[in-house]
Amino acid sequence: MKGPHHPPRLSVPLRRLLLLLLPLGLVAIMWQAAQVAREQALHTLVREAENELRLSAAGLEGHLTRHDYLPQLLASREMVKRFLTNRGHQDTMPLNLLLDQFRAIADVSDVYLLDRLGTTLAASNWHLTNTFIGHNYAFRSYYQDAIQGSRGRFFGLGTQSLERGYYFSAPVWLDDTTPDAQPSGVMVIKVLLDAVEESWAEQDAELVVTDKDNIIFMASRPELRMTALYPLSQEEHQALLDSRRYADEPLPPSGIQILDYRGDGSRLVRFTEGPLADGSYLGMTRHMDAFGWDMHILKSLDPVLNAQWLAALLAGGLYGVVTLAGGVGWQRLRLRRERELFAERERQTLANVRDELERNVELRTHDLMETNRLLSDEIDERRRAEESLQQTQDELIQATKLAVLGQLAAGINHELNQPLAAIRAYAENARTFLARNRREAVDENLAQVVELTERMAEISSQLRQFSRKSGGSLTAVPVQACFDYAMRLYQGRLRNANVKVNRNWGEEETWVQADLVRLEQVLVNLIGNALQAMAETPDPTLMLGIETSDRDVRISVTDNGPGIPEQNLARIFEPFFTSKSPGSGLGLGLSISSRIINDLGGRLEAGNQPGTGARFTITLPRDSDPDRSRLANSQEPISHA
Repeated sequence: MKGPHHPPRLSVPLRRLLLLLLPLGLVAIMWQAAQVAREQALHTLVREAENELRLSAAGLEGHLTRHDYLPQLLASREMVKRFLTNRGHQDTMPLNLLLDQFRAIADVSDVYLLDRLGTTLAASNWHLTNTFIGHNYAFRSYYQDAIQGSRGRFFGLGTQSLERGYYFSAPVWLDDTTPDAQPSGVMVIKVLLDAVEESWAEQDAELVVTDKDNIIFMASRPELRMTALYPLSQEEHQALLDSRRYADEPLPPSGIQILDYRGDGSRLVRFTEGPLADGSYLGMTRHMDAFGWDMHILKSLDPVLNAQWLAALLAGGLYGVVTLAGGVGWQRLRLRRERELFAERERQTLANVRDELERNVELRTHDLMETNRLLSDEIDERRRAEESLQQTQDELIQATKLAVLGQLAAGINHELNQPLAAIRAYAENARTFLARNRREAVDENLAQVVELTERMAEISSQLRQFSRKSGGSLTAVPVQACFDYAMRLYQGRLRNANVKVNRNWGEEETWVQADLVRLEQVLVNLIGNALQAMAETPDPTLMLGIETSDRDVRISVTDNGPGIPEQNLARIFEPFFTSKSPGSGLGLGLSISSRIINDLGGRLEAGNQPGTGARFTITLPRDSDPDRSRLANSQEPISHA
């Protein structure tokens, strides 16, 4: 009889080899799973770091640039210019209070005014022991940029307060009408960065900002501030001390050590000393072009390490299950059930991970959409503000035209009274001649009435033409025709005052790129001012001139009145500035005229004649296209209809 059947058994060498391969396979599987999990976790961490870094950089840039307008606004204030003009003869306290008021409203650290040599004249911290008044900041780059006529930016430690801050500066002009004009002072504001750093503390990451010298001047950890990202050489450290950007700070190294550079632009780092020395981090950098800075984000690698361990353990467990299933045949059914349960757990884990990832993506998308909405709202608000400003300017120009029209009404009223009296006389004569049956005399009287009526219609058409609104587009405009129109409005005043008019231009028509209505308004205003200036002149003479060059046309209006006082030349184009007696004007005519010429692409300048009298000169681009000039000439009668 045969013995019982036994399953084949492995030989001893094969069993020894199998016992050796099983742990080696376990180690290989766990190592490979850990590497795959590490790369996936690093990829997820890189995406999170990129999003957080982009939002943090945008927040920092927005916090700083929202104050960019303030120095220019303060530099244009009348009190600031008046203080620089009468320096030494005015009390500084009103200006100090004004600067302190703007500091509180704009929520900035300090506001102060430097003279052209860099010495502080007034400051919002006038009442503090470390006030800036009397200190010279000519060594600061923000002063050097502004005194050259441009706007300056600078970051560093304050020499008095030793506080980190970002500085904005703008030149203060007292006279920018001449080509060689120089700023008379510099307006500076200082913005602190503590509020931004406090908001970084809420993030699950470390943020630092470095300048072009790799100095960490902003950080979510206070211990990292005023340290060098990488060790400085003796020459670099001495150069920073000489620049006084960071005062006398020792600027020690931060202790960062780069472990690996990754292909996606990130890097793995750790710190040999300091508050971050107990861990490893994923680092990414984003350059801020507007300031020349680099913002760095450091994300802890603890989630990556946890993911590696979890993946290794899962892989080892799976390997053990598969090994046990291959060695124990009678537990196949049980093993299949357990494998199904394990697969279900895996699917549930993957589903949870997928849901969490979708929630994170939705949250990030919502943040981006909200940021875009706020940005769009701000753009729309600024566009509406610009449209409102343009509409207000147009209405102010029209109101000024109507004011000039009121000044012309007295003279034109005299022009209308004479033909009205004549019409009445001719009408009464016609009735008498009609009663006497003298029809020829009646016809002659009625003809005179028609002629006088046409004359009155011509005078009223000039009023309607002057009061119409501008079209707003630039076309080819004949300068001589604009002069003729302006002179027709003042022909009564010119005749009554016995004003001699000299026209200095050639026979050829001169064309400029401008708006017909607005250029006529400026000429009417300048001629009206000249007639007022010559009211007390024994032999009034009005000189009108046109000079041409290859690109420009210079239009001049000159009188022989008393001229413009030298102290008023720098302010003559300021709104509401007038040297006339109260009730004679609002001081808007020349300001609006200057603004109109600037909008037309030219400039309006004022000066005095070598002898006596004032001279106003308009410079506009020349239009030398013959076809365009003929087209504008053909349309001119229509625009005056």
